[in-house]
Amino acid sequence: MKIHNELIDAVLEIPDEPRRIVSLNSGFTEALFAMGYADRVVGVSCYCDRYVDVGDRRVAGDYLTADRSVLDALAPDLIVLTGGAQRSLALKLTKDGYPVYALGLPESFAGVCDAAILLGALCGDTSRGRDLAWRMMARATSIRAAWSDPVPSVYVELWFGRHVRTIGGRTFIHDIVEIAGGRPVFAANPGSYLGLDIDAIDRSAPDVFLGFHEPEFPVDFAAEARKRPWSGRSTPPVIIVSDVTRGRNLIHDGPSLLDTAEWLQEELRSAIASPPR
Repeated sequence: MKIHNELIDAVLEIPDEPRRIVSLNSGFTEALFAMGYADRVVGVSCYCDRYVDVGDRRVAGDYLTADRSVLDALAPDLIVLTGGAQRSLALKLTKDGYPVYALGLPESFAGVCDAAILLGALCGDTSRGRDLAWRMMARATSIRAAWSDPVPSVYVELWFGRHVRTIGGRTFIHDIVEIAGGRPVFAANPGSYLGLDIDAIDRSAPDVFLGFHEPEFPVDFAAEARKRPWSGRSTPPVIIVSDVTRGRNLIHDGPSLLDTAEWLQEELRSAIASPPR
């Protein structure tokens, strides 16, 4: 199979049904397992074991780097990763002759479903990808339909180590919040991952402060919340904290993002039932 990878402007030639896949993106690894392709995955990233049982598969890299000695030993016929911060790695590996396909960074839940379809196609059976996408869409609809309470406004704050961002309307995280029953305060913003505008955050007067942090750099979100004036509210917002745990991870774009949406829905329901005083 010969395919043009627009993201890195490269033509890739792979078997019609690749049998030795290395996935350096945990969301893609989880999707491949959900499609029944676990037996084809021979190498993973150091983060993939958070979401699937990787067994004795070798770790071939992390989000930003790859171990070429491991890749050479595995002799993959397909390496999958994404754009964004991974694009430079995709370009380097392609230049070095590895069979790389970089999928676009999803900007919505629909983008996550679209990635599943493309992964199925790369594996030689688009129908498996479509089946996973339909299952995910049906589950998302069911989760959203389970929300009948007033819609809370949600301010999202993501800490990538010491680097902090909030979200605009072009992220799948926005859709996780909406599927759960919330409304992101910057939903209309045309950006994706935004720097903090404290005045805009203050004016948004959110009902919920939803924070994400990583284990290497824990964040005290109660302390962060106290730094904000919240002048548009008589009480501070409810704090909900997400982390890298499967089913609680806001930044994970594999099928278990819907587990995260279900968890968040329960947290939002509790927040409405017991608002801060």
